[in-house]
Amino acid sequence: MTIRSDNRHLYLQVIDRLKKDIETGVYKEKSKLPSEFELSKQLGVSRATLREALRILEEENVIVRRHGVGTFVNVKPLFTSGIEQLNSVSNMIRQAGMEPGTIFLNSSTATASEEDINKFSIQEDEKVLMIERVRTANGEPVVYCVDKIPMDCAPANLSHADGSIFNLIENEGKHSISYAVAHIEPFGYHEKISPILECEPETALLILKQMHYDEYDRPILYSVNYFRADKFSFHVLRKRVY
Repeated sequence: MTIRSDNRHLYLQVIDRLKKDIETGVYKEKSKLPSEFELSKQLGVSRATLREALRILEEENVIVRRHGVGTFVNVKPLFTSGIEQLNSVSNMIRQAGMEPGTIFLNSSTATASEEDINKFSIQEDEKVLMIERVRTANGEPVVYCVDKIPMDCAPANLSHADGSIFNLIENEGKHSISYAVAHIEPFGYHEKISPILECEPETALLILKQMHYDEYDRPILYSVNYFRADKFSFHVLRKRVY
């Protein structure tokens, strides 16, 4: 079972070997890996080399290490999307062959805060609609969503059962979303949101903050979505600049 030496660093070979073993089912999702002593012996590498490989695999969310318990294979994300694609949560779930759903939590209207005024470039006396929801996939909670919309862009008839904010704004609010500026932040366990999403204590969250603009470059929707990192992954297509 020892790895064959090539010109690459040993820890890179260990990473490839462990990923292959996971893909072929030697180590299944949620299963516990052998101890560092056993694994380094099986692979024929030092424990220092193995630890470096495990550190990188943990950063890549392939494995999770639980202090005092052991190292486990992470569940492979069910949903993946290119971050360069402006895609709704509903579509991401449908593309994975699952049925999107919505658990409505709250909606409220308030006078724009200083942050809202700056984000949406609106006046002090204007109102902003805030909607809090949980998105589900085949009934399982996977995303916690907070959406803010200036009232003059908000849907006239807000349906709590409607899954896509995009559709609500475009069909009811009569505005078209053209593009968005997004920021992604990793987050650990959240005292309020993690229990709502039924996360294990070691399950991390990915926070996607997006300001959406219409075809006239007007900001019309600000979203903060908390994705379960064990269910979602995002990738970026990067092209070389000459």
